Amino acid sequence: MKKLFFAVLSICFILPTISQTDKRLKNIDKELNKVLEATNAAGFAVAVVEGSKIVYAKGFGYRDVENKFPVDANTLFAIGSSSKAFTSAVLGQLRSEDKLSFDDSPRKYIPELEFYNDDMNNNIIIKDLMSHRTGLPRHDYSWYLFPTFDRDSLIQRIKYQEPFTGIRQQWYYNNFMFLAQGVIAEKITGKSWEDNIRERFLQPLGMSRTNVTIDEMKTASNAAFGYETKKDNSNSKMEYYDIAAMSPAGSINSSVNDMSRWLVTWTNKGKFNDKEIIPETYINEAMSSQMIINANLPSKETPGLHLSSYGYGWMMSSYKGHYRVEHGGNIDGFSANAAFYPSDSLGIVVLTNQNGSQVPSLVRNTIADRMLNVNKTDWTQRFIDDLEKAKKTQSEAKDKQTSTQVKNTKPSHIKQEYTGTYSHPAYGKFNVNVERDSLFVNFKLIKMWLKHEHYDVFEPFQVEEEGIDTTDYGPLRFKFIMNTSGDISGMEAQIEPALPDPISFKRTPKTIDVTAEDLNNYIGEYELAGTTIKIYIKNKNVLYMFVAGQPEYELLALAKHKFSLKILDGFKVEFIEDDNGNIIEANFIQPNGTFTAKRKQ
Repeated sequence: MKKLFFAVLSICFILPTISQTDKRLKNIDKELNKVLEATNAAGFAVAVVEGSKIVYAKGFGYRDVENKFPVDANTLFAIGSSSKAFTSAVLGQLRSEDKLSFDDSPRKYIPELEFYNDDMNNNIIIKDLMSHRTGLPRHDYSWYLFPTFDRDSLIQRIKYQEPFTGIRQQWYYNNFMFLAQGVIAEKITGKSWEDNIRERFLQPLGMSRTNVTIDEMKTASNAAFGYETKKDNSNSKMEYYDIAAMSPAGSINSSVNDMSRWLVTWTNKGKFNDKEIIPETYINEAMSSQMIINANLPSKETPGLHLSSYGYGWMMSSYKGHYRVEHGGNIDGFSANAAFYPSDSLGIVVLTNQNGSQVPSLVRNTIADRMLNVNKTDWTQRFIDDLEKAKKTQSEAKDKQTSTQVKNTKPSHIKQEYTGTYSHPAYGKFNVNVERDSLFVNFKLIKMWLKHEHYDVFEPFQVEEEGIDTTDYGPLRFKFIMNTSGDISGMEAQIEPALPDPISFKRTPKTIDVTAEDLNNYIGEYELAGTTIKIYIKNKNVLYMFVAGQPEYELLALAKHKFSLKILDGFKVEFIEDDNGNIIEANFIQPNGTFTAKRKQ
């Protein structure tokens, strides 16, 4: 009965549609097909709203290239960060309900949230999270390479994420701060971010096709697959990326028909069908400048494009004399843009199943030129020209490029000694393994082959189903770190470009399982220069070492007779046996040397 009621309710919210013969959009299909051809995109959909009406809505290309299933205005796409305006708008509603103030500290609602230093803990307010002005860089690899469904664990990583500047000194995009906004709403409402979005926006607006999880996307009808356009212009299907606990930053999946309702709400001061969905005071604040992104000065080629600032989940700029509010979105296989021009009561949404695509901006601008009655720019031809220039520049740069590789060097250790678990509290853990005489890095969702470059520096290449494409190289390098004992103690990589120093991951060597019976062979007292060192078992099968005046040390088995000290990097113990297999000595290996202790009989 509930299902039937909701279906009937949704019918009541269908937007009126103007006949798609609007003279401003005459022959627009021809121009949009040129965009599809020029970009080699699998497909896209676009909708245009004016006032409270849909002026135009259509799909181009394919949602499923292999089966030639076409895109239409109801096809579902991942909208990525175009979700951010939804997340901040929940807080806008809560503020109107007197549940919070944007000047509150986020820690008032999330006590477990800690930032990198006391200045951030004491001075960051909710408004800073909403407008990307906390001083934190992106730290995106923290959630992209180390995904989790546990929002609490992601919140705990923020404490270890280093800022690159002070609070409110410089705008810098940060997905974690939108995660925090979603969690604040969860704490106040007692409902999940997903349920808040469904109940506060999707249901009241009749966005019945829209969902908020990849599981829903996978089972939905008329859902697009994501594609990556290769160098040969072929489209290769990409797996859906589940951003899991990071969903408040970008996990909504929608169609252009559904997103039209969202844009109508914004162009009508927060109302849909004369009912207030979002408070008008919040609407005005969200689409006004809260932080300058950059100067974005007018250029000779585009004198009408200038200014760049950020509100709450929206970017603002001037487009040929018209105030534009928009936000893009990118996630594996999909790109999006939702835009509106509040003074013109105009909204345009473009969704595509092409990874890192220019389609949304090309289509948006092409349509905006017509709807706003401004001088038209051939955006598609400009894209083609810019692409040719970029290819030429890259080719010239490649010809002039000199390698920094130091020839005829080799790694300092055998491959097995690089293996282990590497961890950083702001990111997570990954494993390095040896397979077929090569080193591989294994993240939760991605596997990389490490190609030796020089010394202890390796170049990573992603392993895909079809193999490893070593021509698709980039600047990322992994450098292994050696401690004073000569052991590999960590790995560092410049995975946060806004920071001057690379992120360093600590290595924990791989351990082996040793039975309690075998551990019994090491139990006893060992004498070293008059000092007695005790080796014993606790908790049934855990080996420990104790020296008077020091804490007890847990020993981790690395190989036969070889152990490391769990809490002391670079300290190891190697037990020595005689010809009969009896343990007679122990070598204590530490940074200042190796010391041999005789076992007492």
